[in-house]
Amino acid sequence: MRGLPTRFLCLAVALAALTPLPGRAAEVSVTTPRAPAALGDRLRAASLSVSTAAQEDSTAQDLLAAARADYARLVGVLYAEGHYGGTVSIRVDGREAAGIPPLAAPEDIAAIAIEVTPGRAFRFGTAEVGPLAPGTGLPGAFLTGELARAGLIGEATQTGIDAWRDAGHAKARVAAEDIVADHPRARLDARITLDPGPRLRFGALEIAEGDRPSRVRAARIRQIAGLPSGRQFSPAGIDDAANRLRRSGAFRSVRLTETETPNPDGTLDIEARVTDAKRRRVGVGAELSSLEGITLSGFWLHRNLLGGAERLRIDAMVGGIGGDSGGEDFRLGARLDRPATFTPDTGAFVLANIEERNEPDYRERKVEIGGGLSHVFSDELSAEAGISYRFSERELQHLLFPVDATWDRRDDPLNPRAGLYLNVGLTPFVGLDRGGSAGARLYADLRDYLTLGPSDRFTLAGRAQLGSVAGAGIAEVPADMLFYSGGAGTVRGQGYQSLGVDLAPGVTVGGRAFAGVSAELRSMVTEDIQAVAFADAGFVGEEALGSGTGEWHGGAGLGARYFTAVGPIRVDLATPVDDDAFQAFEIYIGIGQAF
Repeated sequence: MRGLPTRFLCLAVALAALTPLPGRAAEVSVTTPRAPAALGDRLRAASLSVSTAAQEDSTAQDLLAAARADYARLVGVLYAEGHYGGTVSIRVDGREAAGIPPLAAPEDIAAIAIEVTPGRAFRFGTAEVGPLAPGTGLPGAFLTGELARAGLIGEATQTGIDAWRDAGHAKARVAAEDIVADHPRARLDARITLDPGPRLRFGALEIAEGDRPSRVRAARIRQIAGLPSGRQFSPAGIDDAANRLRRSGAFRSVRLTETETPNPDGTLDIEARVTDAKRRRVGVGAELSSLEGITLSGFWLHRNLLGGAERLRIDAMVGGIGGDSGGEDFRLGARLDRPATFTPDTGAFVLANIEERNEPDYRERKVEIGGGLSHVFSDELSAEAGISYRFSERELQHLLFPVDATWDRRDDPLNPRAGLYLNVGLTPFVGLDRGGSAGARLYADLRDYLTLGPSDRFTLAGRAQLGSVAGAGIAEVPADMLFYSGGAGTVRGQGYQSLGVDLAPGVTVGGRAFAGVSAELRSMVTEDIQAVAFADAGFVGEEALGSGTGEWHGGAGLGARYFTAVGPIRVDLATPVDDDAFQAFEIYIGIGQAF
């Protein structure tokens, strides 16, 4: 230190004195004499002192606050397990935490000792909730002689109130409660008296005016919600109305609440508070295949075109860029949907599409205009039906009568891990040209998912596709209504639409029958990365039922998924399962799982 100026030495000493030394981690012990092992584990898990002491930056003030909060937390655990005579002692360096003033925490805390004596487990003596709506069943454990867990009382009470509300008594409530703990006999008597109140009917849907009133007209909000005014009140009716408003896509948030006081005529008004979503939205997408090239897509969306939650969507697509699949494809389409057109669950739509497809075996240009109705049967089942006019290459003109139904029970459309998905489309058609014949095209897509393994690490995904064109012959059907196999949507590893029906050497057309099966095993490697092994197979037949000329082909490969905020980014590498196995490879890149 020789030669160091005195003022610098003094400054260093002062800084050292002002710099706090790393705090010593407090030791927290939890003892539960005569408590079952499971109860002891629950008490330790509930202790805020234990979790706070584990944090590196916790201070003595934090530890004292946690210790004082633990009294209520640990007593709550005891009550939840039916122990109403237990004791809780929490000592901070030998002093009971409850006796230490909150603002007088010691500068340092070395140890916190928690001791919980649960006492005897109480049993229900009297267990009553009433009066009850006809057919109401209370929780099975809320019975005389059963363990008197505190949560059962609230569960039974809420069950009784919910049953009355389902029966139209919107203002059902607890009129009186009598809960007595008999400590000498370790018995808990619980008597809950309910007041169902009058049976009510739905009144009007009142639109609350917030800081930013909705751009959707109030009359249309009421039509879309479809609140059944005049009918018996039910919580399900409110949920259905809120779901219809959300489903329209016009609102960012929806909240429906009951007014406090019923009307003199026995009706109850419902207040709706809605916040509009952004009216316009733009989206883009891209996919890459080593054979098909680059496919670029985009859309422009308006959620409230005419002030009645009308939804206009314009889509555009350019595909086959730089690929070897026949040439570039183009599509431009528009669709206008109007919810709640005839009923709250029935909407109407009109559409128009222009498309050109340059495929390896055909070139197809078409114009289609049409319209129809859509209907939502439940959160899982929806369908639509319509009529459209279509003019195709080769001067084929058709009237189409498409019917499409979707049953979707998947947990996540972009990354499903459980649930079933089924889409069935049936399109009867009539040729308008001289000698034109009638027929029908059927297509079904079934998918199922099963998650298993430690921490749900593995997902098995399966897909089956089935298609058939009946009635009209191959020459009387537009080329893109026939079936091909090969590519990202059918059999990976095989060339895009490489499998069809060979009518003559060098002449291949689509088939009138199609079957496809796919299976994937998906395994999480990290939280963001998933490895996939897959196998696909496809069949195309000349006749509607698969008879006559027909062939199968297959493909298999490995892939990876990288999960992002917009969904998993997909990369698949596949090879044919035939003589070209491991001789030819195809790569596919896109967003979302393959199916």
